[in-house]
Amino acid sequence: MERIAVRAGRGAALTGGWVILAVAGWLIWLLPGPHLAAVLGVGPSDGSVRISGCHEATDEQGYADGTACIGVFMPRKEGEPQREITLDKAAKPHPAGSVVEVRTARGRAYELSGDALLTWVSVSGFILGPFLFVSLWLFACARHGRWESGDGYFLGFLAWVVGVLVLSVVVAIPVWIFTALFG
Repeated sequence: MERIAVRAGRGAALTGGWVILAVAGWLIWLLPGPHLAAVLGVGPSDGSVRISGCHEATDEQGYADGTACIGVFMPRKEGEPQREITLDKAAKPHPAGSVVEVRTARGRAYELSGDALLTWVSVSGFILGPFLFVSLWLFACARHGRWESGDGYFLGFLAWVVGVLVLSVVVAIPVWIFTALFG
């Protein structure tokens, strides 16, 4: 009877681990995914923005949040109306009247910029981290057939957070350099 209970527990832990990973993937696809795809330039350009002005943006708490440019979005598709849009986390302050190719996500325009890449890679990593380590813990429980201590997984999660921050900066640095050199 005990073997049946162990098998059932292993199956539940294994299933739970995969379900948690699936939820993490879905959340990343839903929340930062469209923004990250727009920043990385996945797919064709959605249109261009004629810049009317740029300013240093702040977040809800008043901290600096990169450069934001306001302008008129001119969609690539025929028949869509032009509208005002914000070029979020612009690579540099663009002069008024300049035209920038952009991709859009959730009502905001994006171009390849180090600030935007830093933000959306970090957000993706921070969403994935807790789900990943809970699922790894459940996989270990399934492998051993009993509840395992989660201490090592918590320390692994803390290392993950530091790693996400380092990776985000490492990914953003070449973009900052490229933007500074080639505009």
